[in-house]
Amino acid sequence: MSPAIPILLALALGLVGWLVARGRAWTMRRIAREAGRDLHSLPSYHAWYVALWIVVPALLFALAWASISPNLVLAQVLADPAAVKLPAFGFQRDTILAEARALAAGSGDAVFNQQARPLIEPFRSAMQRFGIIGTVLTLLLGFAGGAFGFLRMRPDFKARTSVERAVMGGLLAASLAAIFTTAGIVASLAFETVRFFQFVNPLDFLFGTHWGPDSMATPTQGVETNYGALPLFWGTLFIGAIIAMLVSIPLGMMSAIFLTQYATPTLRRWMKPILEILAGVPTVVYGYFAALTVAPLIRDFGTAIGISSASSESGMAAGLVMGIMIIPFVSSMADDSIAAVPQSLRDGSLAMGATKSETIRRVLLPAALPGIVAGIMLAVSRAIGETMIVVMAAGATARLTANPFESMTTVTYQIVAMLTGEGSFDHPATLSAFALGMVLFIVTFLLNYIALRVVKRFREAYD
Repeated sequence: MSPAIPILLALALGLVGWLVARGRAWTMRRIAREAGRDLHSLPSYHAWYVALWIVVPALLFALAWASISPNLVLAQVLADPAAVKLPAFGFQRDTILAEARALAAGSGDAVFNQQARPLIEPFRSAMQRFGIIGTVLTLLLGFAGGAFGFLRMRPDFKARTSVERAVMGGLLAASLAAIFTTAGIVASLAFETVRFFQFVNPLDFLFGTHWGPDSMATPTQGVETNYGALPLFWGTLFIGAIIAMLVSIPLGMMSAIFLTQYATPTLRRWMKPILEILAGVPTVVYGYFAALTVAPLIRDFGTAIGISSASSESGMAAGLVMGIMIIPFVSSMADDSIAAVPQSLRDGSLAMGATKSETIRRVLLPAALPGIVAGIMLAVSRAIGETMIVVMAAGATARLTANPFESMTTVTYQIVAMLTGEGSFDHPATLSAFALGMVLFIVTFLLNYIALRVVKRFREAYD
């Protein structure tokens, strides 16, 4: 039985309860009006009150059962005599059980491991049994909740207050989910980073100039000299915060100024969505474009001007394409900020004899500065977290160089490299990815903090 069936039954039962409760509420309202009174709450609030009492407990139980029942099924199968010949532990045992479970659920076509065949029927029987138990308990919980809500329906019952409190609780839970998710990310990164720094000195990691982790070496073989992440930080800064910004800030600002001050309404209506399409292009497409088109052109250009070290994988190629990718972040924020400046400031500047360009430079841009800076900080955060363009165009060499025509790598690329493969999570090479992630998280957090401080410091209030 599919785990989705109890969830669908809970929702269907809630719909039935909503309809029944709404009909009962209209009847109560008619009787109350005949007696010269009225309901405290509208019939729809009574209906939602009963529906919430049906759906919320039943849905929570159904979701919990969907996560618990696989373990119960596995425990019953392992207690079956057919599981006696299974290996005690290990990968082979897990593979056999997974294959038997898939075949019992109908998602497999053929038996590849003969040891899985005797377990198919025990799995099917256990899944059916616990599926029926979960469905029955979900329905019972729904009926119990519906009965409780239905019995509380009275003309003076404050259903609206109860429903609004429930909605408020749901909104609070949604807000706390984002906070707890962020806290969980930080906690997991911090825990693994502390483990990494048990092998590597933090100063050697932050200021070392040689990056060459070896996942095959023992944790005590030259660890201190192989985890100098300064070339990675420099590559991230050079590609994402220097080259990309030199492309995106001028183009984004000029686009925003043109669209808000010079373009006709018809041209703006067409050009602004076209410009913002750049933000929706998948990064892997930008990566292909950088690797197959831009990188060879950069290499040929570098060779033509006499740079012998020009490579087909370069920081310049990745930075240029990354800058094009984040133009919408700069232009959209600047566009909205400039458009939000009151028309009276424009008119006053022009009335004093200033030209249109002077009005833009001396009035509009200073007034829109908080939004512009926030957009730039957002673009920088997006750029330093980019991975695919770097993987496909910048290369994998950790190099501390200011030559944009040479290959270099970034923090995000190394995180991917360290966490993919068969490396042990007890080895410094794998744990280094978490330390790099923590540094990247702190940098993006500081950038966002700076943006908020700038917005707060220079924000203007207009009547």
